[in-house]
Amino acid sequence: MAWLVVGLGNPGPDYTFTRHNIGQMVVDALAKQHSAKWSTHKTRTDAAAFKLGAGAEAASVIVAKSHGYMNESGGPMKALANFFKVDPDHVIAIHDELDIGFAAIRSKFGGGDNGHNGLKSLTSAFDTADYFRIRMGIGRPLGRQDPADFVLKQFSSEQKKELVLFITRGAEAVESLILNGLEKTQQNFNI
Repeated sequence: MAWLVVGLGNPGPDYTFTRHNIGQMVVDALAKQHSAKWSTHKTRTDAAAFKLGAGAEAASVIVAKSHGYMNESGGPMKALANFFKVDPDHVIAIHDELDIGFAAIRSKFGGGDNGHNGLKSLTSAFDTADYFRIRMGIGRPLGRQDPADFVLKQFSSEQKKELVLFITRGAEAVESLILNGLEKTQQNFNI
């Protein structure tokens, strides 16, 4: 069965490099690394496909970004999953996570949405929370800044210096999850 890797984020140039779009940055990196070409799909998504691994054991991977906003991403992703016949237990959502420090990565299967509107939309559309998540740590805002405002801002200049490595590690965590399973991925990336 194929894997669907969902990069959560918002569309348009105003959001491209914001903290909330780290998931889309990771799927962009995966597509680039595997020379996969993006195409617009009728499900209101952009998708790119590639093989991961070698020979008969190679996994088919579809990376995707919704044309809609974060809180509306569930419907298009469910339609894309239906099109490619991907069950929820072969979906990986990559998203920003306020509750872990910047550049930390956590992987898990299932669980709540913790107030994340992209996860809430996916869970509602799939009618289950039983899908994988790659949680990309962005940390919490300092002082009194509203978290909703914080996630829509770009990374700090200090953070931008580490961003390429962070995105690369996120892509490696996705590949590890597909090829090696959750437990090994957690051992290698949940630090």
